[in-house]
Amino acid sequence: MRQIVLDTETTGLSTREGHRIIEIGCVELVNRRITGNHFHTYLNPDRDIDEGAERVHGISREDLETAPRFPEIVDRLLDFVRDAELVIHNAEFDVGFIDHELGLMQHGRPQIADHASVLDTLMLARKLHPGQRNSLDALCKRYEVDASSRELHGALIDADLLARVYLAMTGGQTAMTLEEASGAAVARGRDRGASANGRDGGRRAELDLIVIEATEEERAAHDAFMEKIRAQ
Repeated sequence: MRQIVLDTETTGLSTREGHRIIEIGCVELVNRRITGNHFHTYLNPDRDIDEGAERVHGISREDLETAPRFPEIVDRLLDFVRDAELVIHNAEFDVGFIDHELGLMQHGRPQIADHASVLDTLMLARKLHPGQRNSLDALCKRYEVDASSRELHGALIDADLLARVYLAMTGGQTAMTLEEASGAAVARGRDRGASANGRDGGRRAELDLIVIEATEEERAAHDAFMEKIRAQ
């Protein structure tokens, strides 16, 4: 399964006020592994950047004077995300801005959902942690993802952090499912062995089981998930 963890930085909060994307960062996951393949670009928005937004990401209009404009990079972006699942935190915001950019250039397929499916990790986090803070910073702390090197927000670094949070946030459930499936398979094997010999304690059926060892990251996510269950 191919997933693309995506984040953007913008000139402000609302496309209705004419705000634009100034940075896009994407990190590739294949079968729940960070591949090292990524897409990253800054963009010239042809407008000023709100002071509040600049305080968040530290990018000034002067920094972007020689950056490409969205129509110059759109084909590379869409090629990179095509047919993948986009993993985005607060997807409504980023998807809204990308769709706005596609609409401005009158692209033939003006919605990112025409090119890739979308998973919103904010909605997922709210289901897992109702009533708690579920910002990316809060999730990094909750899942012990090291964000100490980030002084300001940036699309690529935030996409990388979100990729690690997403793997930790979903890894516990994956680990439990694997354990349950293995246990069920062993139980079925015992039943088949007893039936074949007509008595309990007979020869167990031979099982050709493929054992998949969990990674340290998956084991840590599983332990965190189990602690959450015990705390309830």
